[in-house]
Amino acid sequence: MARVSRREWLYGGTVAGAIVAGELAPAVEPDGKTDRLEASGYHYPLPQLNSGSRLVFQGDSITDMKWGRNEKDRNHYLGHSYVYLIAARLGVDLPDQSLDVYNRGMSGHKVVDLRNRWKKDSIDLKPDLLSILVGVNDVGRNLSGVDVSRWEEDYRFMLDASRADNSQLRIVLLDPFVLPSGRLSNQSAYQSWRGQVERLIPVVTRLATEFDAVHVQTQVMFDAASDNVSPAHWIWDGVHPLPQGHELIAREWIKKVSERWPR
Repeated sequence: MARVSRREWLYGGTVAGAIVAGELAPAVEPDGKTDRLEASGYHYPLPQLNSGSRLVFQGDSITDMKWGRNEKDRNHYLGHSYVYLIAARLGVDLPDQSLDVYNRGMSGHKVVDLRNRWKKDSIDLKPDLLSILVGVNDVGRNLSGVDVSRWEEDYRFMLDASRADNSQLRIVLLDPFVLPSGRLSNQSAYQSWRGQVERLIPVVTRLATEFDAVHVQTQVMFDAASDNVSPAHWIWDGVHPLPQGHELIAREWIKKVSERWPR
């Protein structure tokens, strides 16, 4: 896979510009009307989503990040992953859309675990948009070789079932990813994990094409972000992003979704 330089990534279309501090100010439309509050420094496209759309995010611990299982506790119901950041941004910039966001990531889960709870945690929630990030646990527990055919079979089952329930379902698929940091700083360990991740990414690419899904190339994104900055700045243990790593995912997710369904 071609490596993207950090400069190309930062300035060549990926949403990863520097955040410039500034006061909240109303955005003024060409007709002079005030539309929404906009923080100075945040300049990115926004997606067209139907009012009241339900967004369901599925995955493992990278998505989970301790979201509150007690849904009455609104302090913690989304956790502190990229899901929280996406919900925060869209909630500010699209307040009239009344988006309904659910985090159903589960720490430690592999693709087969998602499949086993798919009806309860995905289909029964009746999402309008479904986002999936999974694979790193399949890698970590099968370093001798992930059964890629079975992995694709389980992944395809979930997508087939979701589309059968809702033919208009919008789908976003994120690549699994790793970086050489923390426990994966050792090159031998890193190459072992990375080699297995590279076997799964083509499956995500293929499924994204087949199901007309948005494809978020997170491994490409993190490789580019680490070009001139230590990988440990983004991911502390080779697998789990730090806050700034989750911010990168959130920015790229919004960018790709906005490109597919522009306002």
